[in-house]
Amino acid sequence: MVFNKERVNYGQVLIYAACSILYLSCSNPNKSIVSLSNLAHLNRLYEEITIDGHEIAIVHIYSEYPDYGWVDAGDEGIACVDDAARAAVVYLRHFEFTGDTTSLQRGRKLIDFCRFMQDDDGQFYNFIYSDYSINQKGKTSFKSLGWWAGRAILAMGEGYRVFIQQEPEYATLLGKHIQMTFSHIDTLLMNNAGTDTIGGFLVPQWLLYNSASDATTELALGLASYARASNDERAIKYLERFASGMIAMQLNNPEEYLYGAFLSWKNIWHGWGNSQTQALAEISRVIQNHDVLNAAELEAQYFYPYWISQGWPREIELSRTDSLHAVRVDSFSQIAYALRPMIVGSLRLFEITGKEEYAELAGELSTWFFGANPAQAEMYDSKTGRCFDGILSSKEINRNAGAESTIEALYSILEVENNPIAFKKLKGYLDLRDN
Repeated sequence: MVFNKERVNYGQVLIYAACSILYLSCSNPNKSIVSLSNLAHLNRLYEEITIDGHEIAIVHIYSEYPDYGWVDAGDEGIACVDDAARAAVVYLRHFEFTGDTTSLQRGRKLIDFCRFMQDDDGQFYNFIYSDYSINQKGKTSFKSLGWWAGRAILAMGEGYRVFIQQEPEYATLLGKHIQMTFSHIDTLLMNNAGTDTIGGFLVPQWLLYNSASDATTELALGLASYARASNDERAIKYLERFASGMIAMQLNNPEEYLYGAFLSWKNIWHGWGNSQTQALAEISRVIQNHDVLNAAELEAQYFYPYWISQGWPREIELSRTDSLHAVRVDSFSQIAYALRPMIVGSLRLFEITGKEEYAELAGELSTWFFGANPAQAEMYDSKTGRCFDGILSSKEINRNAGAESTIEALYSILEVENNPIAFKKLKGYLDLRDN
């Protein structure tokens, strides 16, 4: 294992970036709102361990009602890159908003776990067992450049962006780990340059899993954070190519169903991990391409409000024969991981464009956590920091509170409450609900 190892109006972008920095600097370290985002449950799932003399950290995967203690993932293991990487992003963002150095160090130790899970060839395993050995053959842990690798790069990219200011030597180390994946990205792009037809859709093959626009967004978000801070030309080229693949999977005919939505994989749209708007917004900061930003805005403007109006459905399978239509619509289960991409994506659009409608949209989307959902259930509890694992039907809630749900909820709510426009929208809903 490797352990030590058309254009956007750029002047406008800089203005809004400066405004964001000014707002954050005013709220850092003691004026951040941080009234709803409670890290207590995430901190309970977090554990520091020692491997080969190195102190790193993991996040325990499951936490079940009613006691909410640690629960392992059976034969898979006790902890995984999937959750550690996402938790690292939350801790780093919490540090940026509050100045809490404990969160900064927790983020670093979780990133170090991701580094430990990277093999010498640059690919990643996902799970460790209770004896801290790596699960190398599990169906959710085999060495690859896929979902968990994308999330690891997301954490490392965010880590590079944050630590280049805090600990430049550590940021340089993270940059080397990110660059170790480049040969695999090259292989992906060279060997899968064409397209395929699935369900009547022409889909690009140069995304992860040969059309997984959703999984590719995790990787792209990490590369975008890294590229913004490093100006790495190779990473920028990858972002341009991945952006073209995501945009190729957008439903961009205003006369057709689901206008603005990005297909997740093949001919299917689903909510979880579908972070194209967030990723394309971040990519547009790096490559300053107006078409990329337009695609992100299109989904937020048209599809997100439609999705809310339809009751926040989970998954839609599509077919395009004589016309575009839904073959299947699944309303449940609904999870926090479907909300975060839209919430944070909308806020990134606000930061780049200055259009308040996106911040307001983020605030509206966040009301799902507080009862504006088909079950009329409060999914996130600010007193404990727990988020329930899902809405199973209009009458049934999964009251477990595992790592994924908790992390995705915290990321969403932390971002919303530190944006005055989005938070005002959420607070307005909470005031009406409580009166």
